[in-house]
Amino acid sequence: MKKRALIIGITGQDGSYLADLLLKKGYEVFGTYRRLSTPNFWRLQYLEIFNKISLLPCDLIDSYSLVEALKISNPEEIYNLAALSFVGASFEQATASGEITGLGVTKILEAIRLIVPGAKFYQASTSEMYGDNDFSGQDENTPFEPSSPYAVSKLYAHHMVKIYRNSYNLFACNGILFNHESPLRGLEFVTRKITNGLAKIKLGLEETIELGNIEAHRDWGYAPEYVEAMWIMLQQDKPDDYVIATNETHSIQEFLQEAFGLADLNWEKYIRIDERLIRPLDVKLLKGDYKKASISLNWAPKVKFKQLIDIMYKEDLTRWRKALNGEHFPWDASNYPNERNIISRTLKLEK
Repeated sequence: MKKRALIIGITGQDGSYLADLLLKKGYEVFGTYRRLSTPNFWRLQYLEIFNKISLLPCDLIDSYSLVEALKISNPEEIYNLAALSFVGASFEQATASGEITGLGVTKILEAIRLIVPGAKFYQASTSEMYGDNDFSGQDENTPFEPSSPYAVSKLYAHHMVKIYRNSYNLFACNGILFNHESPLRGLEFVTRKITNGLAKIKLGLEETIELGNIEAHRDWGYAPEYVEAMWIMLQQDKPDDYVIATNETHSIQEFLQEAFGLADLNWEKYIRIDERLIRPLDVKLLKGDYKKASISLNWAPKVKFKQLIDIMYKEDLTRWRKALNGEHFPWDASNYPNERNIISRTLKLEK
């Protein structure tokens, strides 16, 4: 019999790649999604797996929908990848971030405890929980100092997973994933904003890219490799928490230099700093140490910084060229507005 897996938040970057991985491993895959006026299934369609999965409407603030999803799917493995995942937006929706990204996980754990206590559970924790700390590298023992509503919500969920694991003997793991990118990354994230904007500049469709703080340093990896680490965690004999990272850190400015170099352009001519895009409180540096995952899970990243940028830029360039030639395919960028007319209530409009 096929193993059954439930991916909570299947329509995002990680959910789509994970669904693809599990299907290739012979799983029967169920996935939850939020009902919206405009469906957001383009990633699943892009990977050509939309018709291979069973979709269930669900919302993390609605316990009954979670219970129903578990009863219908009866999974052996559960992956929670749902959240208000954009850090900047969490400052604008701090309460919603706490209810969905934080308390929502407690509702999942309660539902698992009552309905499928033998299922294995993966929770998507985040490197943002480390916050603006003074450590040059972060591992599973590094203190957390969250610097955003998103990070605080994730930290609450992280500890609840540990509490339910220890109190009810649930097989529950936290994956502390550092930034991981791909051509399926949302356009609100700086990496994809850069590669998509650069492709438009290269083709004469745009003149500039507006960014906020380009001095921040992040540890960037390749999303398809990171979802494989999620799966490996649930194949172990005992549950535990693991950092998944590349052991490297690079600034957004370095990302710009590398990306624009691929297009033979000088990034400084095309980048505009918009103070409205600077967060009220930002994290200066994140650099993960995946030593534990390397030893216990036999996992290590293969795609590093330069190759990652090359993959993303070339894919965005190819997609824009297809669009200009009149080709139709699942995609997000053609309908995504720039941020020039979007006013954030939390950020200053004037100095």
